[in-house]
Amino acid sequence: MNKQERSVIEQVQGFNTIDGAGVHLVRVLGGGTVDKYNPILMLDSFDSDNPADYTAGFPMHPHRGIETISYVYHGKMMHRDSMGHEDTIADGEVQWMTAGSGIMHEELVPEAPKMLGVQLWLNLPKKDKMAKPAYHSIKNNDIEDIALPNGLGKLRLLAGQYDGHMGFKGQYLPLDYYDIHLEQEGDVLIDTPSHKSVMIFTLRGTVKVGNTVVPEKTAAKLSAGDVVKLNNQGEFAQVLFISSEAINEPVSWGGPIVMNTNEEVYHAFDELKAGTFLKEKVNYEE
Repeated sequence: MNKQERSVIEQVQGFNTIDGAGVHLVRVLGGGTVDKYNPILMLDSFDSDNPADYTAGFPMHPHRGIETISYVYHGKMMHRDSMGHEDTIADGEVQWMTAGSGIMHEELVPEAPKMLGVQLWLNLPKKDKMAKPAYHSIKNNDIEDIALPNGLGKLRLLAGQYDGHMGFKGQYLPLDYYDIHLEQEGDVLIDTPSHKSVMIFTLRGTVKVGNTVVPEKTAAKLSAGDVVKLNNQGEFAQVLFISSEAINEPVSWGGPIVMNTNEEVYHAFDELKAGTFLKEKVNYEE
């Protein structure tokens, strides 16, 4: 039986913007891309050799209804939240935060020779939006580097599974998250369950998917199919492969809050004003 190869059905190239306390970043996915890239709500990319671009960080702020997944390939990110978690990831590590019913957190980004990474927002299904908040870091010892069959690259298994290899598994939506490095003339063929929602992001370099070239700092949503083929188009490419399951539910998004209805979002902001937003024991004190 011939496998159906996935193709690019839409591309979104990132644009420069400023967020947090003055962090310069590339915003790729956001409110206008929710339907197409479901369940990935947001994708921000960080790529700078200038500490002034990012050391202002992201001061204490709330989230509800999502999971935030940050991958720092170069640099450091320090996390602290209202559940009492304090942790630092660096140079190839991941932080996975479940906001659930509500959490306050801050992200500090210390000076480093280079800052390169990505933050995703993964939606939560309606039944899980008010789940207990949680935090988990995926350190380098937990991330398997898998050589590609052609010897011209590797795949870092950040989460999920790949070709019989198992990585960290989230509690709610399934997520296969790979950091794929392709040397010159390198390529990779990835089997994908046909029902999965699949996208890629070109963190560095340019790749071809089928007959479509995807330039650097671009998200590409892929069609249905059983297999994805990536071909490097330059000296080196670093591509993030993201596969999950679409959520066929309405999305209402207000800043750091993502729920199913506008009323739920308004209620969350009312709770923030009233001091009743956090549903779990608060261990953090300013």
